[in-house]
Amino acid sequence: MPDFQPYAELIVHVGLNLQPGQRLFIGPLTPPAAAPLAHAVAAAAYAAGARWVDAAWDDPQLARLRVQHAPDAALDEYPAWVGAAISEYVSRGDAFLTLAGEDPDLMRGLDPARVGRAQQARTRGRRALLEAATRNQMNWVVAAHPTAAWAAKALPDLPAEQGVAELWRLIGAACRLDRPDPVGAWRAHVADLTARAGYLTARRYTALHYEAPGTNLVLGLPPGHIWRGGQLAAANGVSFTPNLPTEEVFTLPDRARAEGTVRATLPLSYGGSLIQDFVMRFAEGRVVDVRAEHGEAVLSKVIETDQGSARLGEAALVAASSPVAAAGRLFYNTLFDENAACHLALGQSYRFTLHGGEALSPEAFQAAGGNLSAAHVDFMIGSPAMDVYGVCEDGVEEPLMKQGEWTFKAGA
Repeated sequence: MPDFQPYAELIVHVGLNLQPGQRLFIGPLTPPAAAPLAHAVAAAAYAAGARWVDAAWDDPQLARLRVQHAPDAALDEYPAWVGAAISEYVSRGDAFLTLAGEDPDLMRGLDPARVGRAQQARTRGRRALLEAATRNQMNWVVAAHPTAAWAAKALPDLPAEQGVAELWRLIGAACRLDRPDPVGAWRAHVADLTARAGYLTARRYTALHYEAPGTNLVLGLPPGHIWRGGQLAAANGVSFTPNLPTEEVFTLPDRARAEGTVRATLPLSYGGSLIQDFVMRFAEGRVVDVRAEHGEAVLSKVIETDQGSARLGEAALVAASSPVAAAGRLFYNTLFDENAACHLALGQSYRFTLHGGEALSPEAFQAAGGNLSAAHVDFMIGSPAMDVYGVCEDGVEEPLMKQGEWTFKAGA
């Protein structure tokens, strides 16, 4: 068993930046296997002055059994108490932590249509948390916790116990826990991401143009879009780092302006299903065609969740040489794989990536180019073969990334 304290301290002090008197809610996607780390986080949180630490576990085997055996009509249901609990914590400005470590093959062998419906219900049932996160109503963090099933998928050549230990090592390296001064390393890293985001915001590009094998996509950017990266400021006044690790700078695309084709470069592990080798074609902002070698039915259900799930809500740029990518392996975990490659997200936009977006009505946010959905599903499109251009108002395209690497220095 690893020493959880350094990781717990990083989560509490760098990720959450937990404040004295705050409550901390651990969940609602945290598996029971993460309990030892959750306990270490709770101890660090109380030492930082937390008033209360609570957890809501999400048992993956119960989720599988439900898809296998529940009555057909029940697949579209989700318990109301989950959304009510989330809303209660959000209303107080409490902090949220998810410890992610799902089994990428959890739903293997089950009816894809039933899997998709159950995922849709879960997505809708937890919309309150997504909506609060998109408005930065509270300080929140997603961090990783290895499980035996995850390690077996990501590191199939290692025995079970050795695989989990190696996954812990890789997480520590990606989170800079192997540095002499992890907190100092994080401060420098956050400053770099913040500077890159500031540069991109100041350029006021009207669109992004992606080119790579199988990808030729022009993605409109709405007036007033803001690039974010590293640290964010919550409505409760707390600055926090929402993902550990994080290597991205990101913004919102215009929901009505996506044209072309994009090919995923990494598999998407989604709710226990693995979606592989997929291509999507966009016209007038919507997915109009989707093909996948594996998991196409599940991906189609994601797109059909609601009116906004067939449109894009996030565009993120990540250098192909990021520390996560440098690990040289597929993690089968979105938190890690999205920090190894440029990515897009179907569904909900983050309101804080549009100037004044947090205060806009749903109708006004959509009119300004933002997307609304119960879903937010990241998928990876970047590689060392990708070029990305920022499109200026006069149509001139400025290179932002060539062969997967930045073309400008932070702060330049």
